[in-house]
Amino acid sequence: MVARSADSLSGLAPLLRVRPVLQQVCRFGAQWASHQPADAGDWAPFHFVTRGTCVIDLNDIRRSIPLSAGDVVVLPHGGSHSIRGQTTPAGAVGPFDIRSDPRGAIDLVVNTDQEPETQLICGRLRFELAPDNLVLAALPDVIVVSANAHEPVASRLRLLMVSIQEELENARAGAEAIANDLASALFVMVVRIHFEREDYSSGLLGLLAHPQAGRAMAAILEDPAKSWTLDELAACANASRASLVRMFQRTAAQAPLAFLAELRLELARRKLSTTALSIAAVADAVGYKSESAFSRAYQRRFGMRPGEARGVPAS
Repeated sequence: MVARSADSLSGLAPLLRVRPVLQQVCRFGAQWASHQPADAGDWAPFHFVTRGTCVIDLNDIRRSIPLSAGDVVVLPHGGSHSIRGQTTPAGAVGPFDIRSDPRGAIDLVVNTDQEPETQLICGRLRFELAPDNLVLAALPDVIVVSANAHEPVASRLRLLMVSIQEELENARAGAEAIANDLASALFVMVVRIHFEREDYSSGLLGLLAHPQAGRAMAAILEDPAKSWTLDELAACANASRASLVRMFQRTAAQAPLAFLAELRLELARRKLSTTALSIAAVADAVGYKSESAFSRAYQRRFGMRPGEARGVPAS
């Protein structure tokens, strides 16, 4: 039997693998704004503030968040947003005399010839398993990790992002592979900090944040089509069957195998709306050996047959 990871996030690492596209190093004076439209669902814009302060306006949910040096903000679902100077009014369109200077793999974006008040590294993370990624679907619209300069995590995040920047700028042999692994490590670290700082008490994220149930959930997400037994899931969690059931009941109001059944159907819904796989292939991919049994379960859960779900966006 393959040894299971000691914690849920390590088990989830394959689902959080990303490819970084470092787009810009931005150096701005006091007044500036940058408006960014929504990205596709498998792209997550990120901004890393290396100097000064600014504000991010989340246009889709009408929320503004102040940022300062050392902060990392990731938008897992690619929502429309704007970044602006701290004293720049929301919605301002300039002109701000912003100009772009290509520098190899990235662009240097500036609006001042003086020492900048604010500097950011901006880019996007492309999720390798976006259509199947229920962890990504469960994440909030925005994750902000505000790292106090005196906390050890601040220097570690900064070191990772600077290392990604240097690898992509220098373009030495193996740079892309190294940057990919560093970006994936960065994102797992951001998600870990997010879990530690937020109080998730229910649903998928609540289970993933649980020190024992999270191990069982990581195993399920790694292989949702497997015919899991309660004994196997309890072994993954290093818990008794009864203890695991209580953990799931408290956090998700369902027993482990019932939650697994719901999870499989949600994954099937995402596959039906984002892939051209046949219904039989989708059924097999989520653990149903009978297409008819899958169709009945799907209709009970969503009120429609699987064939009717083609092209219907998964919420």
